[in-house]
Amino acid sequence: MYFTFLIFITILLVLDFLVKRRRYGLTSNYRGPKIYPIFGTTEILKRREVEDYLETFRGFSVKYGPIYRMWMAHELVIFVEDPAILETLLSSPKYAHKHSLYGMIKFWLRDGLLLSTGQKWQSRRKITTAAFHFKILEGFVDIFDHNSHILAKKFEKHLDGNAFDVYWDLSLAALDIICETAMGTRINAQTSADSEYVRAIEELTNIITKRVVNVWYWNDTIMGILAPKMKERQDHLVKILHGFSEGVILERRKALLKDQKERDTASITEDGITTKRKVALLDVLLQSTIDGKQLTNADIREEVDTFMFGGQDTCASAVSFALYCLSRHPEVQSRAFQEICEVIGTDKNKPVTYKDLQNLKYMECVIKETLRMYPSGPIIGRRTLEDSKIGEYSIPANTNIILPIYFTFRNPTSFPEPDKFNPDRFMEDSAGKINPYAFIPFSAGPRQCVGQKFAMLEMKSLLSTMLRYYELLPMGPDPIPVINIVLRSSNGVHIGIRERKL
Repeated sequence: MYFTFLIFITILLVLDFLVKRRRYGLTSNYRGPKIYPIFGTTEILKRREVEDYLETFRGFSVKYGPIYRMWMAHELVIFVEDPAILETLLSSPKYAHKHSLYGMIKFWLRDGLLLSTGQKWQSRRKITTAAFHFKILEGFVDIFDHNSHILAKKFEKHLDGNAFDVYWDLSLAALDIICETAMGTRINAQTSADSEYVRAIEELTNIITKRVVNVWYWNDTIMGILAPKMKERQDHLVKILHGFSEGVILERRKALLKDQKERDTASITEDGITTKRKVALLDVLLQSTIDGKQLTNADIREEVDTFMFGGQDTCASAVSFALYCLSRHPEVQSRAFQEICEVIGTDKNKPVTYKDLQNLKYMECVIKETLRMYPSGPIIGRRTLEDSKIGEYSIPANTNIILPIYFTFRNPTSFPEPDKFNPDRFMEDSAGKINPYAFIPFSAGPRQCVGQKFAMLEMKSLLSTMLRYYELLPMGPDPIPVINIVLRSSNGVHIGIRERKL
């Protein structure tokens, strides 16, 4: 028995060496943590709590950055924080393929814009870009405004002098906004948080979080073996989400066929988009064609689900951390509120306009500085399909590349006093001094976020409404950021509020 075990281990070691030998040679000039046979970098494999990862990667960044390597079992992973190398990686189609970690959400998003490649991605990108035309964005502003006021009124229950966690309520507000703008339907998550769809979104997000922090769960098949109940639950939840999206798509398509003249859609022409009423992303997709063929319901569901996935937690994360930062910096809060009074006025019930939100220039700086310190997407992942070289560094084919922008954004070379919250960094006279690739909260290059203008308008609406209703107070514990697909805080994001006297 003992001899058989030794033979088995020897075979594993030989196979491990043969599989990795070439990549070992090509990356011999990289710095990085110690590598062990078979397991690779054991510091990562030992981590089980989300709080551990940020500190582990922070240590690697300080010790080995700005470019280093590690191994996760048989997978070579290269970490890049240098803005000059980031530019090469994000601007070249050679590195346009997503990190294999993104495969974890393929069961949900299929071949939507986030995960597709090649001609399919190019065709879908062109269609979805049309959905964010400024005339369509103008129609979304009253949706932002309506849901911002619902959120503000929900916060009234916290006028008791106690600190509270803002994340959950913001998550529901963002879900309401994204459902109505993406699918043209109201789910009223803020007032009906116990609905099946809302609960499915939250539970599925929690499952994905557990998978991210456990390397053994990254592969669907292995997860099914090691955690069959979690895999079964995941599959059940995604059926609920897919079923909801499919139902909305079918109803919307029937409405279009029934009455073309009165449909709530947009007409797409070569010169642009004209609208009569509010248009959802779904409406644009239903009218779109690729090579003369309409998109199928399955095609449309992929893009709607992708928009839902990309637009909810990212917004909730950014606005939560922005409220926290404003509560801890009263001088910044005062300046932001003064701008709101000048642009929108002092009547908290006055509806905001597209132009109002565009003119909140200082608020935009506040949001950018929040995203610098607490980027909603703390890492960007890519995968090479062929051997390549950047400067002195060789990158073998089939290598995962991680861009930990959380640390890039806190590099003192690009941002002096990086731990200081200072929105003035992004004022017009200072912003020009920042390397464009030192601050990429929406990624960069051809695969940058297609909805970043949408996101900025949504965040401005939520924040400006909160500041018209309330003064934000520095109460509760400081957040403990944790790296995940979306940046969160393991202990919540806490503030206090006081009714604002206008």
